[in-house]
Amino acid sequence: MKKIEFSKEEKAEIVSQIRQYFDRELDPIGVLPAEFLLEFFAEKIGPYFHNRGLRDAHAAFVKKMEDFGEEIYLLEREEGTKD
Repeated sequence: MKKIEFSKEEKAEIVSQIRQYFDRELDPIGVLPAEFLLEFFAEKIGPYFHNRGLRDAHAAFVKKMEDFGEEIYLLEREEGTKD
């Protein structure tokens, strides 16, 4: 699987959110430890979220395809009759 990477702006925002969480709920954390924590989650935990998102997207796609199939069925006409 391709490594999960964030843009500079995304990384800064995520690190800021991590630091705010630690300030509010735990003990204050510096920028570097927050960046290490982000890298850990991206590498070790991120694939679980990524795979769940893919499964959810697949399920939504399959449901839409079933709906599409039903719509096509409703458009069919009985064969062998005159209209």
